[in-house]
Amino acid sequence: MRSHGTLAHRLIAGHLVEGRMEPGEEIGLRIDQTLTQDATGTLVMQELEALGLDRVRTEVSVQYVDHNLLQADERNAEDHAFLRSACRRFGIWYSKPGNGVSHPTHMQRFGVPGRTLAGSDSHTCAAGSLGMLAVGTGGLEVALAMAGRPLYVTMPEIWGIRLTGRLPEWVSAKDVVLELLRRHGVKGAVNRILEYHGPGLRQLTAMDRHVIANMGAELGATASVFPADAAVRDFLRAEEREDAFRELAADPDAAYDWTEEIDLGSLEPLIARPTSPGNVVPVREVAGEPVGQAVIGSSANPGLRDFAVAAAIVAGRQTDPGVSFDVNPTSREILADLTKTGATFDLIAAGARIHQAGCLGCIGMGQAPAPGRNSLRTFPRNFPGRSGTEQDVVWLCSPETAAVAALTGEITDPRDWAAREAVPYPRLRLPEQASVNRAMLEPPLPPEQTARITLERGPNISGLPDLDPLPDTLEGPVLLKCGDNVSTDEISPAGAKALPFRSNIPKLAEFTFTRIDPDYPHRAADLSTDGGPGRHFVVGGENYGQGSSREHAAITPRHLGLRAVVAKSYARIHWQNLTNFGVLPLEFADPADYDRVDAGDRLWLENLHTALAPGAEPRLRLHNTTKDEAYEVRHRLSDGRRHTVLSGGTIAALAQG
Repeated sequence: MRSHGTLAHRLIAGHLVEGRMEPGEEIGLRIDQTLTQDATGTLVMQELEALGLDRVRTEVSVQYVDHNLLQADERNAEDHAFLRSACRRFGIWYSKPGNGVSHPTHMQRFGVPGRTLAGSDSHTCAAGSLGMLAVGTGGLEVALAMAGRPLYVTMPEIWGIRLTGRLPEWVSAKDVVLELLRRHGVKGAVNRILEYHGPGLRQLTAMDRHVIANMGAELGATASVFPADAAVRDFLRAEEREDAFRELAADPDAAYDWTEEIDLGSLEPLIARPTSPGNVVPVREVAGEPVGQAVIGSSANPGLRDFAVAAAIVAGRQTDPGVSFDVNPTSREILADLTKTGATFDLIAAGARIHQAGCLGCIGMGQAPAPGRNSLRTFPRNFPGRSGTEQDVVWLCSPETAAVAALTGEITDPRDWAAREAVPYPRLRLPEQASVNRAMLEPPLPPEQTARITLERGPNISGLPDLDPLPDTLEGPVLLKCGDNVSTDEISPAGAKALPFRSNIPKLAEFTFTRIDPDYPHRAADLSTDGGPGRHFVVGGENYGQGSSREHAAITPRHLGLRAVVAKSYARIHWQNLTNFGVLPLEFADPADYDRVDAGDRLWLENLHTALAPGAEPRLRLHNTTKDEAYEVRHRLSDGRRHTVLSGGTIAALAQG
């Protein structure tokens, strides 16, 4: 079925500059806004410098400092100073540490229905809650958009999700997206846009929709789209930006490529078991599991309501002495509103630990749980070790479920607790007007002042690596063989040990794949010849590279000599990042051949320059010289991306013209 009359289709058509709107075709989109955050932004700013940009070409570009807020030594502060200087140099808004997580803060201050947004964070899709077409992608893609170039994506299918009914008490927006993950898993929406419609939307506020749109990334979706309706108008009015409102909706008879329906009234409290957002079960099914930590916050539950409902649940009570109850306000504005309403006092009095506004534990920067102890979090991801603890046991749930677990010390269906304690569901009275603080963001300098700005580079900022072109013959060992759903956190870890080196590629490379194989960096170094990296392959299973958009997961293995990955399938953003840095992403034509290749086998590809020429068939023969076998592999590279990979990456390709 061809999509027709959908809101997503209309948003794409209004920004289409290249390609045909046929699913599977590569299209180029004009980008109105961009966001970057500190875990990815330092590389983006270096990429802008490498591109020779004088000033960003977008309507709005914003750099947020929200991920690495721990000032354990000087490196973090130096990176923040570098980011601010780059914002002043290139004409970018700067959001200093403590202002809040990029996604809700951008929604509060800059989100506009009908606009396109590209962000170097996979959860950029959260802005779809306002009727935006918001796409998370790698940092280099965002740098190019900031330079005025189109964002290239595969034209997705449009998946219409009709919501009916009303959410029951003790069930909230997090349970809606967990239900979709329960049904479809972490790759169920790859190369699709999720478009929500139906009468059930009337109950969902703009921030409720943010919760659902945010975790579209966990389904693998390109974007999530909600209509811009009365709920969006109310949100923008509260943010003193009602003039930005524009009503947007699909046609009443819109036809979707795929359709689904969720009766909100049929939902129950759900929870994602360790170690995947797609491992979802009813809370009652795992009730009684002891809990050592409960965390409220992150971009996946960022609204005032999400904190206020937790505060109302614990008000006048004490959390279990064995539970660390952590609260991460998601923006300075939300913390101010929580304080005005008295909710901050209720949380503190109940035993909560109030942290600064930011991502923090979501990316393993603090709040690491004890090994082997269950940690319930309202976060979007629970990949192994992402919390900062290698033997972590992280569950994903709603604020209601997390707050009740903090009180009981064990996983508890909040409905059962409420019935046992005779507690009514909280009736919240939230302020109609937000505590708007426009002064907390630093606006771009006028063009006449930017040329005098120099970038402040601390010693931990290494610069972009030089990347050589792809050779005509590629031969080397399989240095690592991975299973299914390997995440970018497993390829290039975040957390307090590795993330401070996000601007130092040689140092960060020492952490590459260490969560899967601690010896990978050393074995890669042993392959080096003449002081250069030794070329090698990595073999992966399904959905290789899921999760974060951090392009470090492509750059650091490339720095160590990775030139090709052969997998069953790829996550969208990581596939793009591999091509941007000259790594050839191949797929087994017959997935069964994955089982025929072992770590240590030597692989050989020949005549690559001919095989990757414009118009050439996207099929190659991969020789396994160890086993004297050959396999058919294929790629999905457009002619432009073929040139990129052959050149050694996007920046090299642009330099060649």
